[in-house]
Amino acid sequence: MQEFQSAGIHVAEEGWAGEAITRTPTAVTAFVGRALRGPLNVPVSVTSFSDYQRTFGGLWQPSPLAYAVEQYFEHGGREAVIVRVANGARAATLALPAGRADLCLEALCPGTREFLRAAVDYDGIDPAEPDLFNLVLQRVRAPGAEFIEDQEIYRRASVSAGSPRSLAALLADSQLVRLAGPLPVERPERTVRSDARQLAAYVHSNPDGDDGAPLTDYDLIGSATARTGLFALADPPFNFLVLPPLTREHPAGAVPALVAARFCRERRALLLVDPPPAWETPADALAGMRNWGLATQDAAMWFPWLEAHDRLRGRTERFAPSAAMAGLLARADEQHSPWAAGEAALPVLRPGYRLACAVNDADRVRLAAQGLNVPATVRSPGDLLPTPRTLAGDLGPVAAWRSLAERRRSLAITESILRGTRWTVFAPGGIAVWRRLSHQVGLFLGSLEADGAFLAPGSGPATPTAPGTHWFVLCDERLNPPEQAPGHLHFLFGYAAHRAGEWQSFLVSQAPMGASVRTATLNRLQSAGGLPPLDPELDVATLFTDRLRR
Repeated sequence: MQEFQSAGIHVAEEGWAGEAITRTPTAVTAFVGRALRGPLNVPVSVTSFSDYQRTFGGLWQPSPLAYAVEQYFEHGGREAVIVRVANGARAATLALPAGRADLCLEALCPGTREFLRAAVDYDGIDPAEPDLFNLVLQRVRAPGAEFIEDQEIYRRASVSAGSPRSLAALLADSQLVRLAGPLPVERPERTVRSDARQLAAYVHSNPDGDDGAPLTDYDLIGSATARTGLFALADPPFNFLVLPPLTREHPAGAVPALVAARFCRERRALLLVDPPPAWETPADALAGMRNWGLATQDAAMWFPWLEAHDRLRGRTERFAPSAAMAGLLARADEQHSPWAAGEAALPVLRPGYRLACAVNDADRVRLAAQGLNVPATVRSPGDLLPTPRTLAGDLGPVAAWRSLAERRRSLAITESILRGTRWTVFAPGGIAVWRRLSHQVGLFLGSLEADGAFLAPGSGPATPTAPGTHWFVLCDERLNPPEQAPGHLHFLFGYAAHRAGEWQSFLVSQAPMGASVRTATLNRLQSAGGLPPLDPELDVATLFTDRLRR
């Protein structure tokens, strides 16, 4: 067992540090937007639209997020991470009489659709304990309804701030309410039924909740320090990020897209950005791309918007395409492994969805050249349609990353290796650890090679080759000098995705404060067309040049 202690923090790792690296998920999609209800700025994982409804409510006309999540699961999505944000939303309050004052509670989740009720009793409380009471909190589906969605019971709670059963301390972990003021001097009064037809006595929350105003760009961005907005996704892993339009008429602006693309780069994910709704024809899109300011391998875009039936309005409406395309990407992963080499066309849109404007095959080719993808509405034989592209353009650090499939593959490989080698922070360092890590990463890359992740040298389909022909791992004293701080480790790995000698290479750094991965360019070794020699006399400065792509 390896242990690490610092500043009062004790972390221990058990088991073999060099266990096999597992392949991370490839199609988890994160959404940030306005919802009918639910916690604010808290990432919540859902696996179906029913899950979304239970936490965040159903379809809501002011919420493009709800439609986006529904379309994502309709098109094949399997897992989503939802972050609800709001602009000035206010929580409902609930007041329990307590002598001359009230015990004031406030709903944890703001909005007009958070219906709470509470009851107080003294069952099991001794008369010599005047500060104690029992509190029942419930969330119900609608005012006056008996369908209970959630419930919390606090027995022998106290209004005394110094008591170990102080209500203030008990409610610190509540998922329903928080204190909205100081504790009263007297305990709250026993709740009595005001109507003999009631099954039990409750005090209901006040109708003073507020859903807030329409979102702004800055509500989506949030704060990195406070972990609000898209920065609430700092911890949960995800592969795609979708920012639904602020309202039906106003998509997210350029600033959130730029911030989100940078955030995705740091998280080894991809932003699926929607085109401006003003691009109504292929000619509009081609002209708009000339002034498009987001040329990056960390984002992809589909054109045009989609038309589908709106169940709330009872008519056909236009919807941003990114959510549906994220679902299609997840469905495509079940038909063609994202870890395997090559590209596959995405499945077609579900029946009932159509493109908002006509796009012929010639337009598809011209749009693809600009990094714009077009959803397929009918199956096309062979390879007639362009395969999906990123927005990398001609200036990306790796030419292969213009391909969405290749960029996704590189992100999945680096994320898996980054997470699987985190154990090195707890290791003492030295040659033994370097060899163990090299063996661990080599086994992982070898398993990918065996599954067809890397093409054989030259063009054309993959053919069997000697193990390790398409990948390398380097971890030695050239990257880890003796004066390096404890818990820090650096290693270089790469693979030839298309032909021998054309390496996609990465420098991984593991440290107690976090891990990072950077692209690395092999200099003379790349032109040599072979694996990097492990000659200990080779100066590492001639081996690679780090390129930070910001």
